[in-house]
Amino acid sequence: MSNKPRILVARAIFPDLLAKLEESYEVRSNQADAILSPEELQHELSGVVGALVAGSERIDANALAKAKDLKIVANISVGYNNFDVPAITAAGVMATNTPDVLTNTTADFGFALLMATARRITESEHWIRAGKWDKWSIVNNPLGMDLHNTTLGIIGMGRIGQGIAKRALGFGMNVIYHNRSRLPEADEKACGARYVSKEELLKTADHVVLVLPYTPANHHTIGAKEIALMKPTATLVNIARGGIVDDAALAQALKEKKIFAAGLDVFEGEPQVHPELLKLQNVVLAPHIASATEKTRRAMVELAMENLRAAIDGRKPPSLINAEVWKA
Repeated sequence: MSNKPRILVARAIFPDLLAKLEESYEVRSNQADAILSPEELQHELSGVVGALVAGSERIDANALAKAKDLKIVANISVGYNNFDVPAITAAGVMATNTPDVLTNTTADFGFALLMATARRITESEHWIRAGKWDKWSIVNNPLGMDLHNTTLGIIGMGRIGQGIAKRALGFGMNVIYHNRSRLPEADEKACGARYVSKEELLKTADHVVLVLPYTPANHHTIGAKEIALMKPTATLVNIARGGIVDDAALAQALKEKKIFAAGLDVFEGEPQVHPELLKLQNVVLAPHIASATEKTRRAMVELAMENLRAAIDGRKPPSLINAEVWKA
């Protein structure tokens, strides 16, 4: 029987990184990448001292009910709305995430999704594949919206939001933002952004990008009421989390052409997508891939591994969410 500490790797990771973990730990791994049911997750967490998890694993009091030896749950994600942090803290378990390592990759994708949405890139590809392009035309090809010299509104001005704002400067965009708290003046200058109210942002922006974390207070930050404030020529891009946008209300607004188009990388109840969104041409759909480059996904796993190793070795993890557990 092995004397190595036992850990859980709840989702598939890169084989060479899994092998590194196996040098130090007895690993329960899920390289088949099947989503664990709540009952399976509870069972798998029993008897392990640490777990690498992802957004698909809901870590709450039920999941932790039999996890008497658990020291850490390390999320392979910057967001952690899959964590019931008070319940994890009450259980005396450290919780960590993977900030910073995905900032630029996610900001790149956010801007790419914005461009694809405004310029109808995926719609145009479908148009070609359907055999509808029989000639070049001044007015009868898919016509999009410009980005240059327009106003970009960013809701959620953390690291990723600021990264998108800096990219917008290269397009000569006027950047406005709304955030829970205003940025320091130096940060505003660095990304050329001006703070406004949420209502003013929605009314004046030509393009709106959502980059705020999911919390119960942020549920349906954008719904029918908010969409009604936007210009009919505006676009809406969500790279934040599912539930930030009321997908049903958005689908109805897109169908009625209340806004020009939307780009979505995240969805309520993903991987399921609201069926009305799937019927529309004026929405670009992506499968939650904003951080999906090999370099960045490896960096996310490596940071989660470092968090896990630190906690098991009695060191403070580098990206600890609930510091009160460490202090205790």
